[in-house]
Amino acid sequence: MGAGRILGRLALAGAGAVAAQGIQRALRASSLSKDLERTNFRGSTVNLAGGPSLAISAAVTSAAGAKSGRAAGAALVAGLGSGAVGFYDDVVGVRPEHKAKGFRGHLGALKEGRVTSGLIKIVGVGAAGFAASALLTRSRGRSAVTTAVDTALGAGVIAGAANLFNLLDLRPGRALKAGVLVGAPLAMGATGSQVAGPLGAVAGSLPPDLAEETMLGDCGANSLGALLGTAYAARTGVFGRFAALAVLAGLTAASEKVSFTKVIESTPGLRELDAFGRMKAAPDQASVPGKADA
Repeated sequence: MGAGRILGRLALAGAGAVAAQGIQRALRASSLSKDLERTNFRGSTVNLAGGPSLAISAAVTSAAGAKSGRAAGAALVAGLGSGAVGFYDDVVGVRPEHKAKGFRGHLGALKEGRVTSGLIKIVGVGAAGFAASALLTRSRGRSAVTTAVDTALGAGVIAGAANLFNLLDLRPGRALKAGVLVGAPLAMGATGSQVAGPLGAVAGSLPPDLAEETMLGDCGANSLGALLGTAYAARTGVFGRFAALAVLAGLTAASEKVSFTKVIESTPGLRELDAFGRMKAAPDQASVPGKADA
């Protein structure tokens, strides 16, 4: 990799970090700040400003580092689209009429005539993933069936990654650290500049998240996962997307049976990585209603 390319990616990473911190400070100083306060798994007050600040800074810098206009559009659609519906769920989902647990719970509410914010988020993330994948998928010289399959697989990867990162966002810094582990390999190679900005945004978001001042919420976690899924889909074809989707589906299915938190806390190495940099804390208290585990 040439020096110019390295400097360019470092500049994107720096821009992502500065933008994430600047947007976060502006939101926390605004009149909206009180409305964004939530209670985390230990009963501490945290601010949802971490979500939109990451979503905006990561999506814009990912688009700035994209190799083509279509790839840039895919990053903006995936990152901002997933972040927007996630933010809607973060804000509205605390209302009693929007309460439901899991996909089945949201479908059950729909049968009762209630459209929950969680269902809107699920549909919105899926739509953003499909639109982003359609922008990325090459159709010239390929059959309509192959193009359709490739697009569907890409959409599954993008939406599945968004959902997985949301499932990981149950303790301070966990989803952001996962973003570094997934994003670092993607930052290598010809399309790596699309990931440099989001990695910088992650770095800028980590300190207040670990200090339990802010949280990603569905907005930040969905956006980060969708952007990394988009970057992966941009560099792979049918087989690569199928392999990733199989892994994402397996992990998502596993989350229905086992607790990621319990697995992490009982696994040496993962336990220490998960806790690294986090505030010294008393043993976990019972979770409070809502997305309180973030």
